[in-house]
Amino acid sequence: MKKSEAHEEKRIERKADISTYIDRLQYAINSGNAKVQFQKDRKVDERRDKKYTNRYTMLTLFPDEDEVEVMKRELEQLTVEDYIETVKDKRYPKRSEMTVFGKKYSDEDVYIKIRVEILDAIAAGGDNHIFVMSFHFAEEKFVDDDFPYRKKQG
Repeated sequence: MKKSEAHEEKRIERKADISTYIDRLQYAINSGNAKVQFQKDRKVDERRDKKYTNRYTMLTLFPDEDEVEVMKRELEQLTVEDYIETVKDKRYPKRSEMTVFGKKYSDEDVYIKIRVEILDAIAAGGDNHIFVMSFHFAEEKFVDDDFPYRKKQG
């Protein structure tokens, strides 16, 4: 499931930190102080089987829904148990880290990667920017070990 990229630094955050992150994410979405941007088409998708693209996944799972509204709803439902890892892209050292989650939809694993940017309060009116880079079917099935805070089955 986790393919290492040379430009990425991956780590597992403490459970309490992820819980706080999710609480803040949910608060921002519910308060209306978050602008959600969904990247429907990505350059990397040009070389990928279309089943594993954001566009295909959204059209399959939520065919008649507004993508931004779907993202708000789905991000609100994330839990600590869905957390996989935190990723720093060394190509963009000034950007915030990306947080990776995984969920199951219609018996298919879905890979979710988001970046939350705290914008300048004066320039942006105090809003936070939530950028959803990945929301697509996982190329490899998730296993229990992918989720550091999920209770083991069995």
